[in-house]
Amino acid sequence: MDAIRLATCTYQEFAPHMGTPVRTTAGHPRFSLPYQLAGHARLITPTRELLKINAEDAYEFSYRRLLNGNGLENIRRELTTIAAASGSDGPLVLLCFDRFDKLRPPNAWCHRRMAATWWTEQTGEEVPELGAKPMTTAKAPPTLFEL
Repeated sequence: MDAIRLATCTYQEFAPHMGTPVRTTAGHPRFSLPYQLAGHARLITPTRELLKINAEDAYEFSYRRLLNGNGLENIRRELTTIAAASGSDGPLVLLCFDRFDKLRPPNAWCHRRMAATWWTEQTGEEVPELGAKPMTTAKAPPTLFEL
């Protein structure tokens, strides 16, 4: 099967020049989008039960179980179908609500980046984040001994 190019972003930060926008959330955005979604990647969308888990480790464990259960080839087939229907040759951009510029560690995580990591582990294909990068915690200036 042909390789498919993927990237991730938020609904709010996505712009059409980035690629083909694909929903990966249980709910549809309640705000107006200035672009048309190309499809819904249901096989990588977290279940409502997953959304109730707040701890990153527990969430990731359960989410990876969902991804593994749906299987790489089924997920690839779904994404390839969305890409073919869109007619775009750009990457599919997997979208969710979590804006990293609004989240501080240790809460700077979301399912789209977990899916991206899982995809890279399974395929060797990198999945870049197109939105803002996670905030870092402020670091004290170096002392004379750390220079």
